[in-house]
Amino acid sequence: MPDDILTRWPLVPASETDWLAGIADDDGLTGYEAPGRPDAAWVLGGMYERGGTAGESVNHAQGRSEHPGPGWERLRWAELAARTGDPVVPQGLYPCYRCFPSSKAADIRPGSIEWPAEGSLDRPTWDQLMRFLAAHSPQGADTPCLAYYNPIIALDFEKGQVRSGRLGDTQSLFDNPDILCTPSNLWPADRSWVICTDYDLWGTKVCGSHLLIEALLADPEIEAVRLPWTR
Repeated sequence: MPDDILTRWPLVPASETDWLAGIADDDGLTGYEAPGRPDAAWVLGGMYERGGTAGESVNHAQGRSEHPGPGWERLRWAELAARTGDPVVPQGLYPCYRCFPSSKAADIRPGSIEWPAEGSLDRPTWDQLMRFLAAHSPQGADTPCLAYYNPIIALDFEKGQVRSGRLGDTQSLFDNPDILCTPSNLWPADRSWVICTDYDLWGTKVCGSHLLIEALLADPEIEAVRLPWTR
């Protein structure tokens, strides 16, 4: 219920992001990319395949997305990379529309792939990541967290928007009636980890301890990769 979402996640001062601005050395216009703290990996946004043959989607979505529906199955980035011969994410790039350049030249059927949305994880991936973070936070679902929405998606070009709530309630943020993206940044009050979703990208960076990142990379449901050339 929209009203319940906003009640569980009240607004707090925008100054709560000052520490992020400091470590990212950035204005947060499209989200703060925190450096590895001390480690980091990227959770790759969900893409889906229809009809069993890889192909090129008609368009690229902006903002949060759902499972496309009957007839579509999750297509892991590693599987598509094996088919096309492309790396999962090319050296020097972030997860974005420039990945999989060989897909257009491959023997593919147009319209059979739904590419990840820009600026937001899809619901299944967001839910999986939130469950993972709760399982790896000392206070579990009761962990107090803050969520930052960048000025572009919050439609406030001066300071963006910050809300506070429980980690156990983060799945509801996907249904925020006022903002069509998942948060640009999410972190616990103790700042032991932080996630970063840039407005222009197809993935979410998770920064935290080596143990957290190793567990993330080993999670069977979440597709994540290290990109050492990112900060």
